[in-house]
Amino acid sequence: MRIINPQDIVTAVAEMCISANRNIPADVIAALEAGKQAEESPIARSILDEILENDRLAASEGLPACQDTGAALVFLDLGQDAHVDGNINDAVNEGVRQGYEKGYLRKSIVTDPLERVNSGDNTPAFIYLRSVPGDKLTITVAPKGFGSENMSRLAMLKPSDGEAGVRQFIYDTVRQAGPNACPPMVVGVGIGGTSDKAAEISKRALLRSLDSHHPIERYARMERELKEKINSTGIGPQGFGGRTTVLAVLIETMPTHIAGLPCAVTINCHSARHERRVL
Repeated sequence: MRIINPQDIVTAVAEMCISANRNIPADVIAALEAGKQAEESPIARSILDEILENDRLAASEGLPACQDTGAALVFLDLGQDAHVDGNINDAVNEGVRQGYEKGYLRKSIVTDPLERVNSGDNTPAFIYLRSVPGDKLTITVAPKGFGSENMSRLAMLKPSDGEAGVRQFIYDTVRQAGPNACPPMVVGVGIGGTSDKAAEISKRALLRSLDSHHPIERYARMERELKEKINSTGIGPQGFGGRTTVLAVLIETMPTHIAGLPCAVTINCHSARHERRVL
């Protein structure tokens, strides 16, 4: 049994909260560059240029890429042969608290959804913990802005709706989001499970590389075809028209009940921020 010091979690999470807000992942930058090359609209190209310049300056100047530094989504994969010598949730929240304070990041969490009193330190984090083989702890911090989160949707479809119904729901969700989610978007889709599990795996989908594909060809084809169809809507970067409405459609699936077909769509703006470390 390998023992993990909770202080190591605090330190890692604090550093990742700062770094993830400043450094847009390389695959996202590459997708933005590819979108710019494919654009025919001068306005769309200029907007993508500005986004890329913003991301370059954020990294070089040590500043947040977006003023909405997000809710702290923290994904923990804890090896079954590892033990955290303390409360793992407390360690994560302390890391978020320190990171958002030290990094001068905006604190956006309210302690009660109706009272609306700010917690003052961006806690609590939203923690997704699962047990995996091995003796390591993999931590992924994904700051999630709410301009795009507010455009996310869940549908409890009927099994008879089938693939066509799933495709239509995904397409309609992105069309309804339009310019409100700061396109170009990254679209995470969860199909199956229960209502909460579909939503969870739709968020996990956003952690994938944008050039990856679902291992099952049926879903990989859906990813490709939905991306092409959505990009033909003409919404474009920031809603000003163009060919780059989404950078990727990423689908995750899991088993479900015979009577159900849950489908969740989590939308991320072009600041698809996340960072991963292994302890």
